[in-house]
Amino acid sequence: MLKELQFSLSITLLFACGFLYQFLLRSSCFFSCLMPFKFQQDPEALLSHGRGIVFVETSERLEPPPLVCCAVESAARVYPEQPVAFFMKGLNSSTQLPSNSSYPAFSLLSALDNVFLLPLDMKKLLEDTPLYSWYTRINASTQAYWLHVSSDASRLALIWKYGGVYMDTDVISIRPIPQENFLAAQSSRYSSNGVFGFLPHHPFLWGCMENFVEHYNSKIWGNQGPILMTRMLRLWCKLGDFQGLSDLRCLNLSFLHPQRFYPISYPQWRRYYEVWDRDLSFNDSYALHLWNYMNKEGRTVVRGSNTLVENLFREYCPRTYRDLIQGPEGLVTRKLGPGNK
Repeated sequence: MLKELQFSLSITLLFACGFLYQFLLRSSCFFSCLMPFKFQQDPEALLSHGRGIVFVETSERLEPPPLVCCAVESAARVYPEQPVAFFMKGLNSSTQLPSNSSYPAFSLLSALDNVFLLPLDMKKLLEDTPLYSWYTRINASTQAYWLHVSSDASRLALIWKYGGVYMDTDVISIRPIPQENFLAAQSSRYSSNGVFGFLPHHPFLWGCMENFVEHYNSKIWGNQGPILMTRMLRLWCKLGDFQGLSDLRCLNLSFLHPQRFYPISYPQWRRYYEVWDRDLSFNDSYALHLWNYMNKEGRTVVRGSNTLVENLFREYCPRTYRDLIQGPEGLVTRKLGPGNK
């Protein structure tokens, strides 16, 4: 009698588990109920080794456009053993999203093993930094370029606190960056702040945060971003022009050649949206910054256009291309040829 009862209970439990699985799989709860476990991570624990890849979204947007999705996916693929942390202002610990069909990009990123979607709490982030007093007294509604300025502040504090590599959300990774403490040149003697990497608590970043506050002027685009990085680089180092394709070195800081991230300069940004020139080589690049800020025309990735950006999506963020660009027909891969990666 006891054995029959145990057998009946086992069968009942098995059916119950199967029913629950089917219910979660078909219901809108599947996405929203599982998601909190993925983004309720402690940034301190996640990024404590100083090897994370960091992205920031300072708008309230929760559904990233395809280019943002590609940037994050490509980093996750190039750095499979490192956490990729995407800090989003619109996210908090109680966020519930309706369904994965309503948020396909968010769903795609959350499914990547080493991608973590984290709330961006600027007040908490900026505590114990020179930026805290500035942030607590500033009126964001009166600031020109606030989304950019708040992003500039957040990236400095994040990399100072946790270390790792910061990337803008229009940067497509193509191979690992070998340097630890570096700035990226977008032209000779002029630094970008779209990509940079440092070990935790590096004094250069502390100086950047102090300079940010001392020379704060939100009316000048980039004053707290690339202009700040360039100002600080000139105070930190006395660098000349690049010789050939060699990077420059000063103390424990590397200033990486424009070819590493900016083989296409900002006046030529439309080349990314033109038919792929097979003679264009990215052999000397670690990632490509697509200058999305310049894209006032709203150019996008078009399936079957054979543009450079479409081929980059195919190669370096295939899931984004399949799910957000190509649609349900499936992915047909076409690799970039030798000399074009």
